[in-house]
Amino acid sequence: MDEDQEMERFGMDNDYEDGQWIDGEFYYRRRREKRAQTKEDVLYGVFASGDSDSDYDDSSKRKRKKNRDLLGKADLSKPLNFVSTGTVMPNREIDENSKRENEDDESAAMDEDGPGLGVGAGVGLGFKKRDDGFDENGDEEDKFLPTAFGRKIKEGAERRREQSKLEKKAQQGAVKRDSYESGNVGGFEKYTKGIGLKLLEKMGYKGGGLGKNQQGIVTPIEAKLRPKNMGMGFNDYKETSAKAPVASLEPEEKKPLPDVPGKEKLWSKQAKKVMLKNKVTYVTAEQLLAKKQEQGVEVVQKVLDMRGPQVRVLANLENLNAEEKARESDVPMPELQHNVRLIVDLAELDIQKIDRDLRNEKETALSLQEEKEKLQAEAELQKKQLNSMKEIMTTLGRIEEEKSRGSLTLDSLAKCFGDMQRRFPDDYKLCNLSCIACSFALPLFIRVFQGWDPLRNPSHGLEVVSWWKSLLQGQECLDIWDLGSPYTQLVSEVVLPAVRISGINTWEARDPEPMLRFIETWEKLLPSSVLQSILNMVVMPKLSSAVDSWDPRRETVPIHVWVHPWLPLLGQKLEGHYQIIRSKLSNVLHAWHPSDGSAYTILSPWKTVFDSASWEDFMRRFIVPKLQLVLQEFQINPADQKLDQFYWVMSWASAIPIHLMVDMMEKFFFVRWLQVLYHWLCSNPDFNEVMNWYRGWRDLFPQELLANESIRYQLRIGLDMMDNAAEGMEVVQPGVRENLSYHRVLEQRQFEAQQKAAAYARQQAAVGAGGTAQMDAGGGMPEMKLKEVIEAYAQQHELLFKPKPGRMHNGLQIYGFGNVSIIVDSINQKVFAQNEEAWSLVSLEDLLKMHYSSLAKRR
Repeated sequence: MDEDQEMERFGMDNDYEDGQWIDGEFYYRRRREKRAQTKEDVLYGVFASGDSDSDYDDSSKRKRKKNRDLLGKADLSKPLNFVSTGTVMPNREIDENSKRENEDDESAAMDEDGPGLGVGAGVGLGFKKRDDGFDENGDEEDKFLPTAFGRKIKEGAERRREQSKLEKKAQQGAVKRDSYESGNVGGFEKYTKGIGLKLLEKMGYKGGGLGKNQQGIVTPIEAKLRPKNMGMGFNDYKETSAKAPVASLEPEEKKPLPDVPGKEKLWSKQAKKVMLKNKVTYVTAEQLLAKKQEQGVEVVQKVLDMRGPQVRVLANLENLNAEEKARESDVPMPELQHNVRLIVDLAELDIQKIDRDLRNEKETALSLQEEKEKLQAEAELQKKQLNSMKEIMTTLGRIEEEKSRGSLTLDSLAKCFGDMQRRFPDDYKLCNLSCIACSFALPLFIRVFQGWDPLRNPSHGLEVVSWWKSLLQGQECLDIWDLGSPYTQLVSEVVLPAVRISGINTWEARDPEPMLRFIETWEKLLPSSVLQSILNMVVMPKLSSAVDSWDPRRETVPIHVWVHPWLPLLGQKLEGHYQIIRSKLSNVLHAWHPSDGSAYTILSPWKTVFDSASWEDFMRRFIVPKLQLVLQEFQINPADQKLDQFYWVMSWASAIPIHLMVDMMEKFFFVRWLQVLYHWLCSNPDFNEVMNWYRGWRDLFPQELLANESIRYQLRIGLDMMDNAAEGMEVVQPGVRENLSYHRVLEQRQFEAQQKAAAYARQQAAVGAGGTAQMDAGGGMPEMKLKEVIEAYAQQHELLFKPKPGRMHNGLQIYGFGNVSIIVDSINQKVFAQNEEAWSLVSLEDLLKMHYSSLAKRR
């Protein structure tokens, strides 16, 4: 139902105002005045219209208050309030009820007391008493903010009122003290006029419980309080008992009243200290900006608060629950504080924005100043360049006039351009004046070098070209990356044609000195591209034709004399000529004898030129076999020793790879040398002569061989034999113990080789007769491989049969049968030998004949 149409309830609540139960007794402020019934009330009762109720005081009062609230304008400066979600705060409700009760007691006391000091006709200063007992200010009392003088009057009245109440209660407590001592019965009478206790005393009541036997309760029934509008048992809420406070009979201690600002003595020292302590501090804009700068840049993140009826946008979470905290802490005037805080925040933001704009303006001013200085410097530079251009154009115009008159020379031209390069180095490069200088100087250079022979007079024009190199090329130019530079163009047009004509027409490759002298003279002046053109177009064709026509049998000048000087300049480009040189040398070495020392003179310079594999293969094929034959024929005779053959072999020690030389000496020299020493020691010789003979042989070995461990081991064996003979110990023949088993195996293998050779002969005869090549199991030898037969045949005739590493012909391995190179075709059972012309099919007897014939030719 509407508040204006509130039904009239029957009971004590409608009869009294501000009635409440305390310690089982009902207390009220005053009796409510009931309105008189009208005819409509009699006729219609509860169904009467609501207009008649407007005379009722309470309803009319609520109605007027409601109308005032509706007509009032909303305060938009207040913060938003949240909608209650039903959360119950019992303690707060109880505190509000207690506060309301205390206010009612104070109002009742004011009704009984007379007017205070300074108040005439029952009305206080600044207050107007209404007939109905309520102040005119009514509901707006909390919003009233009196002046300092009004506050003093009000606080004095409240202080006197509290004092009179305490004195009155003390008097009533002294009268009834005896009755309270018997159990504190009727203690609640201090809140009333004590009529109940008086009536009971007249009836004979002396304290304790009621009844004949005092079986009544003494303690009043406690009232269980619940928050307003809460039902019973809501949310398992336990009601709290609100006992009426029992007033002490003794007078209460006076509480210190709050300090009134108007009563402070501002001139006292204590007041000054308080004022200094509570002095309001102000923050300047500089301090605020410094504080924000120390805090650093905060990342602003928007927070949407959707807990209320309206969505709030927050920048931080500091004041998220500011309203709830202010309401709980009972902060005075929260709306005003909220508005002040907003104004302060906006002022801070304005200060920060102004400071940020000021910094931006300063930075803009600095950047503009720098840009201005940069533009001024650029303008000065352009002005300077413009002046330089004018002078350069004037100089070029003067040179053009001299050229047209025919009085222009290389010296004057070089002087003009040298002066411009020194005075205007940047403009000289920017305008590419070197190309202009080259265009002026080229006709003059052609005139100077006309008819020049660079091979006969290589120093002609050298100073002029060196002077112009600095003008046209500069120190920083790298001609290898600038093939079209003015200097390269000048040298290509002037020097290169003369060198090409002289080199092709007059220069011979077997006389490299004229061309080498020219290249050495012009080495620092010739660009790399021009030098490569001379080598590729002049030198290489001449060398190729000379190497092709070279005949080592007829040429008296060794080929390395006129080929090796070009190695630093040509390098890898000569690799193609090396194969031709080796081929021609190998053709000559077939008929060479070690007694001819010219072979060493021709071949030794090529050891460092050829690669190691090619040089080793060349030595093994054409030099080592010749030296082995010489060592086989060499005779070791202590009585009459001839060392010519030994010297022939030792002369090649520096040219032949060391491992080939050591292997040759172990197999063909030291075996017989130790045998001769053994037989000499067995004949009781003069040990001094033997020692001198040993030292003589040791001194004949070059240092390359003496540094080898194998050679030193062979010499140490001979020395041990000499020591044993000198001490009278038995001298063991060298190689006997080691070769006992070898000789047995050798005899066995020779016997098997003879049998294999006979079987192979029978097999070949059977194949020639049309029979089978394979013998039956009962009458002959098993089938043998062709390579095994050849190996056995070589062992039978004490010849060496071994493969030649790295040499192939038509996919077949080349073997050495003595001094003859052969290939074995195991599939077709054929043997091919190499002669001077080609490979030919041969038999085992033919191989033996070819070996002996090659030995005869070499001798």
